[in-house]
Amino acid sequence: MIGIMGAMIEEIEPFLKRLSDVKTTQIGRNAYHEGLYGGKRVTLAYSRIGKVNAAITATALIERFGADKILFSGVAGAIGKDLRIGDLIYATKLVQHDVDITAFGHPIGFIPETGDFFETSAELNKIAEEVALAKGVKLGKGVIATGDQFVADSVKKELIGERFKADAVEMEGASVACACDAFRVPFFALRAISDAADMDAGFNFDAFLASSAKISADFVLDMVAKL
Repeated sequence: MIGIMGAMIEEIEPFLKRLSDVKTTQIGRNAYHEGLYGGKRVTLAYSRIGKVNAAITATALIERFGADKILFSGVAGAIGKDLRIGDLIYATKLVQHDVDITAFGHPIGFIPETGDFFETSAELNKIAEEVALAKGVKLGKGVIATGDQFVADSVKKELIGERFKADAVEMEGASVACACDAFRVPFFALRAISDAADMDAGFNFDAFLASSAKISADFVLDMVAKL
């Protein structure tokens, strides 16, 4: 079964409109929508925003619904200077930029016995590249940084970019990657750029959330068709 995740209603609505035979289950405060897409069994999960919510939802997808792979679809703020609103980028690896135990001599982002960066599935990334080629769309790749903060500050944005060589920033990906790593489940993370993670981020995010989320969802569904 293929697990698909989004953190906000706007990120999962494009999927719901295209799934058939949908059955919705509420576990805790999160909704899980089981359905079919192109004959493939899919469970679509609405996690709500933030790292803890996302990790809980990913774990439920794996343990309760039997997901053998998880694809995350959503939006992110751009750090890389070449990224524009609506551009797609997938994570080659992810890191939690707000983890700080430097008092114990570890670099920011590092957790003992866990590490810092989580790599995504090479197989799923290859499928994404094939989909991009077939669709004729530009697909970026790089490091995505995750934290329980909506980054809307140019200084913080630059710091995250320099510290982790990050190309985009969001609030869920690395925690889902951590859960998938713990259960040895392949993970893919796709983000459509909704803002520039600077002083205008709040305005840009509201204006482009729905359109960017749809771009990401359409791409992920094309990936599902190839799985």
